[in-house]
Amino acid sequence: MDAIRTESLTKSYGRARGVVDLDLSVPSGTIFGFLGPNGAGKTTTIRILLDFLRPTSGDAVVLGLDSRRDSVEIHRRIGYLPGDPALYDRITGRDLLDWLGRLRGGVDRPYLDALIERFAIDPDRPIRQLSRGNRQKIAVVQAFMHRPELLVLDEPTSGLDPLVQHEFQELCRETTASGATVFLSSHVLDEVQHLCDHVAIIREGRLVAIEDVDAIRARAVRDVTIRFAGSFDADAFAALAGVRSVTVEGPVLHLQLSGNADPLVKLAAQHDVVDLVSAPADLDDLFLHYYEGEESNGAARH
Repeated sequence: MDAIRTESLTKSYGRARGVVDLDLSVPSGTIFGFLGPNGAGKTTTIRILLDFLRPTSGDAVVLGLDSRRDSVEIHRRIGYLPGDPALYDRITGRDLLDWLGRLRGGVDRPYLDALIERFAIDPDRPIRQLSRGNRQKIAVVQAFMHRPELLVLDEPTSGLDPLVQHEFQELCRETTASGATVFLSSHVLDEVQHLCDHVAIIREGRLVAIEDVDAIRARAVRDVTIRFAGSFDADAFAALAGVRSVTVEGPVLHLQLSGNADPLVKLAAQHDVVDLVSAPADLDDLFLHYYEGEESNGAARH
C-alpha cells in the first residue's frame, strides 16, 4: 500500500491554480522527495493531504485513509513539520514537547530524551530566547518523537547548520529502516539527491516527473571552476562526456558538468591544480530540462 496517493488533485484560487491534476504515489517505507522551486505548489499539496485546505477537485489518500473524512485519524498517525513552524514561545522547549506528547497520548520518554541530546537542544530555555536554528531543531524533534508511521516534512532543514542537517538525514534513514515513510518537501536539489529514494518534481502546480535519484543525478548540471598552476588543454576537457559550456580565463577553466565527475577529476589530476570548485546543480536548469519540450507547446502554463 502507498503511504500517500492522490488522483487528479486540484486546488484553484480564483483564476490561479495552486495544484493542477496531481497524480502522486508515495511508496511505503521510502524517503520520497517532493522537489520544486518556491511557489511551485508543494505546501499547498501538503495542506490538502492534512486537510488544512480542501481541494477544488480530486482525491487524496493518506495511510489508506481519506484525507478529508479521516483527517483526525491521519493526524494521530503522522508527524508533521510545517515550512515555517510557529512555536508557542512563552514556555520552554521541554514544556512544549511534553505538552505535545500528552496530546498524542504519551511518547517514549527515553526516545524523546535521546532526540533532545542528539540535536543538542537546551530544553529548559524559553523558546523565545532560542535562535531560528534551535527553534527548528525543536520542531524536528516534535515531528519524530512519537515514532509516527508517516513523516510529512515541509522544508525541514531550513535554518539548520550542516552538522545538524547531517544528523537529520541519519534520523530519516533510521526512520524508514524501521518501516515508516518520509515525505520531504524541498527546493534544495542537493539535499534531495543525498537523502531520497525517489523524487517527484513539481513546477507551477503541475507534476513534471517522478524519477529515482540516479536519474536526477544524471540530469543535474554542476558549474565547475578549476584554477591551474600551469598550462592545460581546454579541448581535452571539452571532449569529456557530460562537459559543456567550456570557457577559459587565463589559468582558470570554467565548465558545466552533468553525470559522472570521475573522468573530469582524473584529467584535472594530470595537471597542477591550485583550486577546484563544484557548485551544486542549479534547480532552474534542471526544470528547464524537464520543461523544454512542454513550454514550446504552451504546456503547463496557466
